[in-house]
Amino acid sequence: MANYKKSLILVKEHLEKEETILFSIYGTYEIKLMGKDSIRSGIFVATEKRIVFYAKKLFGYDLESFPLKNISSIEKSKGFMGHSITFFASGNKAKMKWINDGNIEEFTTYVNSKIGNSESENKTIVQTENNIPELIKKLAELKEQGILTENEFNLKKSELLAKM
Repeated sequence: MANYKKSLILVKEHLEKEETILFSIYGTYEIKLMGKDSIRSGIFVATEKRIVFYAKKLFGYDLESFPLKNISSIEKSKGFMGHSITFFASGNKAKMKWINDGNIEEFTTYVNSKIGNSESENKTIVQTENNIPELIKKLAELKEQGILTENEFNLKKSELLAKM
């Protein structure tokens, strides 16, 4: 019911005071209603703490929150109708397709950077950024575990090699 810009404004009402929207994408979210697959246009926003899905309805809204610490993997694809992403969080699966608004590359890169990271692990990653071959090995492990797709692995590997 609401477009991308309107959804960005409306979702802010549901964030905590210290949360800010870092990245956002707008598309069609797949949900189950009364046991049947259904779709709803809405927005995914990534904050420092979580990913939030928000969709305005005629009478109310749908809101779903996924803490970043619970996200185990994210998949990304592109087709004729636009981009799609699927992520898995603590046994839940969330999928958005026909994404044509927002920056999907920045969104997925940010979420990927938060997968499996606690605060102490984030500090370790910052300390090892100068060891590019070691980082590439870690990315290869993530790819083998199914956390990164082949395309995501190759993109990150290229970025790291360019820093050498």
